[in-house]
Amino acid sequence: MHADLSRITFRPQAHYSAVLAQQGRVQLDADANEQTAIQLYQARVTATDLIGQHGGPAGDAGFKIDMTGGSRELDDLSISPGRYYVDGILVEAYRPQPGVPVPDPAEADAKDEEKGAKDGEGAAAEPPATWTYWDQPDAYRDAERPEDRLPTQFPYLAYLKVWERSVTAAEDPALREVALGAALPDTAARLKVVWQVLPLPGGELDIDGDETKKAPVREAFRKWVAEQRKATARLAVRSERPDHADDDPCLVKPDARYRGPENQLYRIEIHEGGAAKDATFKWSRENGSVTFPVDGLDGTWVELATLGNDDKLDLDVGDYVEFMDSAVASRLDAHPLLRVEELDLPGRRVRLSDEPAQGVGRRPELHPYLRRWDHREGGRAQERATKKGTAGRLKNGAVRVEEGAWLPLEDGVEVYFAAGSTYRSGDFWLVPARTATGSVEWPTDAARRPLLQGPLGPQVHYAPLGWVMGEKTVSDLRLAFKPLAGEIAAASDEELAAEEEARAADAAAEAENEPADVASAGPAHGAALRSQTTAEAESLTEE
Repeated sequence: MHADLSRITFRPQAHYSAVLAQQGRVQLDADANEQTAIQLYQARVTATDLIGQHGGPAGDAGFKIDMTGGSRELDDLSISPGRYYVDGILVEAYRPQPGVPVPDPAEADAKDEEKGAKDGEGAAAEPPATWTYWDQPDAYRDAERPEDRLPTQFPYLAYLKVWERSVTAAEDPALREVALGAALPDTAARLKVVWQVLPLPGGELDIDGDETKKAPVREAFRKWVAEQRKATARLAVRSERPDHADDDPCLVKPDARYRGPENQLYRIEIHEGGAAKDATFKWSRENGSVTFPVDGLDGTWVELATLGNDDKLDLDVGDYVEFMDSAVASRLDAHPLLRVEELDLPGRRVRLSDEPAQGVGRRPELHPYLRRWDHREGGRAQERATKKGTAGRLKNGAVRVEEGAWLPLEDGVEVYFAAGSTYRSGDFWLVPARTATGSVEWPTDAARRPLLQGPLGPQVHYAPLGWVMGEKTVSDLRLAFKPLAGEIAAASDEELAAEEEARAADAAAEAENEPADVASAGPAHGAALRSQTTAEAESLTEE
């Protein structure tokens, strides 16, 4: 969550059910955010317990997959509208329909004349009601990228990938309250559910059994998901009084291990994933929340909507920035970080060390922006690495991961990557640093040794949708559930039980009073005999 937060306090293991505000106390963002997290956790656990790992309502289950011919001369998949739940998270596949504007009389007359001139032509095409693989809203598939295309070999699995990411006014201007003015910062951020329908080649699944059956495919996918969820990257953080602490003894307490002048929420985020030799990370003292909306791009020059609200949240020469937009954020792409080379304050422009990656920042509808990171070329982490004989330079603008050693960030904050880890782009850790204690807040053991922790997120969820076995041949792997509610019975359970007990007693009494020959003749003969007796009694009554 790239948002301006003080810290994250939600801990499921604490079993808190609510946050209670106390009179006369300072209210922090962490308290309100924890209440939201508690409610989300309870709702999603309840939904998972009732529905299962995934499923949709029987009357409106979405994400049915069908294979169709693509408009780009490539295979395509249609995604049916409806709702689906994955690990308790509600996912909706309804396609928004365009609104109806107020008609303009002049335009209406012109359209009538045009219609009269072209009387034989058909009406305008209706907007599509379903999403497809190529235009689904959060996947941003590109037909020019071979890795985005559907597999050409059958079978393959179409699955649903679900996760959440934060959105601020830099990406969604509608979140900003214009009455506050452009000089003030934005208000609250949002969490967005991101869903993507993606293909998985059948060769990547270890199917034990008949691959035309649903059960073996579901089990193989379950094992694949378990492998994806294995968090092998672990990090520890500590604060140590740096060697240069005596250079500024008056700024903070002399014995403080964290030497920063302000409270911070450090964010350590993996940039490029893979093994340690290939992985890189970036860090921010503001949780990566310092962003600058982009108004225009001309080569390496970027025109910004603002250069920041103050000297703490602005851009300076030497800063490293990440060129982002909605597509990059949703795909978790890792493009090279760019260095700020020059500032044009009157024109609100910055010159970057290189042009952004192809396809990034060129589409205004994707709301491009710059995200500032706070590591620098030649920082103390790189100085230490150089002394140890490893490369001190950055890799694509990010810091190289070094395992098994404490790496200084700044002001006494140090990080430690566990050996033998595998890293995923987007994995992150949050570290509150506080001037009141002169330290960072990080779990420790009884001997006050920092504990290795897995990443906080992003937490990704998966569900199988369809097993594509050939042209227009898709086996539906979704699950459905029916509503729990039903019609109210005419009688209560106690009354129904009493009535059933009375029937059983009557049947037992009739069996005891039956003649021996009737009982031995069987139930059919007995029923016929009782019917005859009843008929004789009715005839006597009529006489």
